[in-house]
Amino acid sequence: MMRLLSLCSFVLSLAIAVPAAPAPAGQQTGTATIRTSPLRTPDVIFVPTPEEVVQQMLKVSNVGKNDVIYDLGSGDGRIVITAAKEYGARGIGIDIDPQRIAEATENAKQAGVSDRVQFLNQDLFETNFSEATVVTLYLLRSLNLKLRPKLRAELKPGTRIVSHAFDMGDWAPEKTLDVDGRKVYYWVVPAKP
Repeated sequence: MMRLLSLCSFVLSLAIAVPAAPAPAGQQTGTATIRTSPLRTPDVIFVPTPEEVVQQMLKVSNVGKNDVIYDLGSGDGRIVITAAKEYGARGIGIDIDPQRIAEATENAKQAGVSDRVQFLNQDLFETNFSEATVVTLYLLRSLNLKLRPKLRAELKPGTRIVSHAFDMGDWAPEKTLDVDGRKVYYWVVPAKP
C-alpha cells in the first residue's frame, strides 16, 4: 500500500511539474480565428463601472464628438459605448479577455454604435494608444503606476485621462470627484519638457 501511495505521489508530482501542452488559442470560423482564452492571465477581474461613475468620467473629461476615447481594460464596453451614443465620440476598448471583447462587441451592436466603437483583444501594456484624446481606466493603483510612463510618453499633450477609484501616485490629479462614495481622478497630459 505504501508503494502504491508513493507511486501515485510521484506520478502526481510529474503531472504538476511538467507543463501541459498549450490549449488551442481559438476556434477557426471560416477565415477568422476567434480567441477563446485570454492572451495572458488578466491583471484584474472584471468589475463593471457603475453608470453614474461612467457619466461623471465622461463629463469631467469633457468628451465631445471630435474625441477618440480609449478605455484600457474595457470590460463590457460601457464607457466607450456611452461616449459614442451620448456624445458622438469614437471609442476603442482594449481588453485582454476575449470573452469581454465578444460581450462588448454585442453590447455596441445592441446600442447601435458599432460604426463608432471597436473592441480589441490586446494587452494594454503593448497597445499603441497615441491617437487617444481621452483615456479611461478602472485598474488597480499598481497597474496605473506601471502604465503611467507609457501614458505620458505616448499620449499627446492635452490628452485627458480619467481613472475610476485609483490614482497615479505622486502625479497629482487636476480634479478629484466623489461620485456616490466612489473616487474619480482626472489628469491632463502636460507638454513635453
